[in-house]
Amino acid sequence: MVVTSPQSKQDFDRYYQLRWEILRKPWGQPKGSEVTTEEDSCIHAMVLADSGEILGVARLQFNSPQTAQVRFVAVAQQAQGKGVGKLLMEYLEKVAKEKGATEVVLDARENAVPFYKKINYQVTEKTYLLFNEIQHYRMVKKLL
Repeated sequence: MVVTSPQSKQDFDRYYQLRWEILRKPWGQPKGSEVTTEEDSCIHAMVLADSGEILGVARLQFNSPQTAQVRFVAVAQQAQGKGVGKLLMEYLEKVAKEKGATEVVLDARENAVPFYKKINYQVTEKTYLLFNEIQHYRMVKKLL
């Protein structure tokens, strides 16, 4: 497995397809709902299998010079529990730190909270309910 950034239109098409399939489609959200207006100013990461298959995606944005936020973490069903999410997070945390961030924040879906706790994120508050059913929690990790 390798972590890289999408470069071509084809890369981005595959990147957004996985994001939609995992984070939007199961809740009946339309194609296109996985993309936001600030995509061009963000850092995108994806994990590829040796075969070239896309296994996971995530995005990093800066809310301030010190605070980076990870959003839209999605891992293909067949790759869940195999270290893909951890690879994505390590990569984005390294990038955030290199760019001067001192902390990373994210809004985790309730079922993902245990994963983020394992990689040293702390819950700071209960936040919003996505699609009227997916509870999210604000989590933070200080970068040392």
